Amino acid sequence: MTNTLVDPFQRAVNYLRVSVTDRCDFRCVYCMTENMSFLPKKELLSLEELDRMCSAFINLGVKKLRITGGEPLVRRGIMTFFDAMARHLESGALQELTLTTNGSQLSRFAKDLAAAGVKRVNVSLDTLNDEKFARVTRWGRLSQVIKGIDAAQAAGLRIKINAVALRGFNEDELLDLTKWCADRDMDMTWIEVMPMGDMEGIERIGQFWPLGDVRAQLGEHYTLSELSERTGGPARYVRLEETGQKIGFITPLSHNFCESCNRVRLTCTGELYMCLGQEDRAALRDALRENPDDNAPLVAAIRTAIANKPKGHDFDYSRQDGDGQMSRHMSHTGG
Repeated sequence: MTNTLVDPFQRAVNYLRVSVTDRCDFRCVYCMTENMSFLPKKELLSLEELDRMCSAFINLGVKKLRITGGEPLVRRGIMTFFDAMARHLESGALQELTLTTNGSQLSRFAKDLAAAGVKRVNVSLDTLNDEKFARVTRWGRLSQVIKGIDAAQAAGLRIKINAVALRGFNEDELLDLTKWCADRDMDMTWIEVMPMGDMEGIERIGQFWPLGDVRAQLGEHYTLSELSERTGGPARYVRLEETGQKIGFITPLSHNFCESCNRVRLTCTGELYMCLGQEDRAALRDALRENPDDNAPLVAAIRTAIANKPKGHDFDYSRQDGDGQMSRHMSHTGG
């Protein structure tokens, strides 16, 4: 048995996204309902269990570990976990430890994250308008996020802004967001809104702003150069020659990226989702908890799960009916 994970379509799986909590201090409208019911603590993997689980994946060839949530930095004691993962960076087994955050807690944790070996952080930010920010996040304050970005950059962390493209919401801010990021030496990635979670009262098809349109509008104001660069994720990048910044496009709806998928997602309860757009999952928590002194059953369960990784997802807006909707909230699998 080799220390690599290869799925049935000969794609090497070397990227693990780990949700360390389902809780968040925001309630973004495309991610969760305003009155969410969160999991009881006993169902969540402890920080020690998360360490053991992630270490098993790293020993099987995972090179990139992205920590997500919910909001990962609201998990009590989370720096204990980051500090533990630093040993894999120091040994060379892990090439990158990073996280995706809403930025609300970055001012508290930026220095500690940098000390643990984190070099890059993705911050979710869809608008620079205070009122619109409060509306899309429900509970968030834009000033708190900007303060967090300031602290992260001061700590030497490289920041990339992730924005969900929402028709009728942030279309008019495309150029302002681009310039704001360029002025702060930050790259940016646009993401198509996905049909996940409780969509009652939400017209997701009406929200869908295809990134082909985003790219075309950018092309009217900037010179776009294609980049072959890949960061281990689904984004495809261009460089804006006038600013030098990279702009990424994640297009699960208008053009999927499944042929090169190298990632799986672990939930805070130990469920492994082999595809964001499929409901199939593997429960790894029992193999972990029932064998506290033996990793062999866990490793076997991981290999079995990867052997069932599907070829691709089922998201489809082409028929204007939201086909492929996932019933779980985005926060459940960490994006």
